[in-house]
Amino acid sequence: MTGGLDEAISIDDLVPLARRRLPRFLFDYIHRGSGDEATLRRNRQVLERWRFRPRTLVNVAKRDQSVALLGAKAASPMIVGPTGLTGLFRPQGELLMAKAAAKAGLPFALSTASLTSIETVAKEAPGRLWFQAYIFRERQVSEALIRRARDAGYEALVITSDFQVPGKREFDWRNGLARPEGLSLASKLDILRHPRWIVDVIRSGGPHFVNVEAEIGPSRDAKAYVANEIDPALCWDDIKRYRDAWPRKLLVKGILRADDAAKAVALGVNGVVLSNHGGRQLDSALSAIDALPEVAREIGDKASLIVDGGIRRGGDVIKARCLGAEAVILGRAPLYGLVAGGERGTSRALAILKDEIDRDLALLGCPDFSHVGPDLLVGTD
Repeated sequence: MTGGLDEAISIDDLVPLARRRLPRFLFDYIHRGSGDEATLRRNRQVLERWRFRPRTLVNVAKRDQSVALLGAKAASPMIVGPTGLTGLFRPQGELLMAKAAAKAGLPFALSTASLTSIETVAKEAPGRLWFQAYIFRERQVSEALIRRARDAGYEALVITSDFQVPGKREFDWRNGLARPEGLSLASKLDILRHPRWIVDVIRSGGPHFVNVEAEIGPSRDAKAYVANEIDPALCWDDIKRYRDAWPRKLLVKGILRADDAAKAVALGVNGVVLSNHGGRQLDSALSAIDALPEVAREIGDKASLIVDGGIRRGGDVIKARCLGAEAVILGRAPLYGLVAGGERGTSRALAILKDEIDRDLALLGCPDFSHVGPDLLVGTD
């Protein structure tokens, strides 16, 4: 792919556009995984293992990919997922993504590690907003952020459970992003090759974890706080406490076992997100798609079941629905669009996926998602 944003016809076409715009240390932060990246590769391999078995001679002249998601309508079974440092990829990146999601009729989840405030996103990008919470050792910090999300009208709280410690992201160490002493010399020199990005950073005033900074005060390093103060003692008792305190929809993200999903449901959560953190935490972890059929059998319709990891095609979204998911969370796919073209690039990524879903529904003999089920899939080794 050598053209520009308007010539991108797949998510993969957006990747080189994003690579050219960002310094390598930031592109690697988005693009790479932990350890040997076995989990990262597996996320794609598992999706590609499933083959479609389409119906034919079905009237699909009219098609509708809207679904019910957490009890409300979504234009398609997709959520624009929470990602940290997004505002460093593009100024106000979280806000741009939230606006694109709202225009596409999709929920947007804001990360605790956002560089745009909870309140700004709610005010300037009205739509279906979720807040992803990391739980810090100082619980009062997390609870203050959660209260702010509640007061700003966020419809769902997503508690991430699979960040007991940071995964071994070796590229972040080599580039210097994960080192206390900062970026490597090679990374600093590479930055000079990206003048447009430098100008954006200068104009935006540099990266600030504004939500966390507001709670811990200016005398403390928010970057170090986000990196080092997430609480490895988070447990099921905490989920019960947050369930009792949060008045709206509650989801737990990072589950890969049926018994853990059952525990979450028993505590009253509204949704379970099957996730291995996009291959960025435990290497050689099970993929969400691998775990999906067993978890779907275990919890049935007691809670919404959402998956993430490796979604690059509209067909991937349909496969997840066939296997029992209500929706998928998009991580890297809209990020590539954001880096390539801001809000317009994010919208481009979402439009690409929506178009692929529409075409694949037609070719599968499904006028809408009520006709999608496991009979449309065949597993291969």
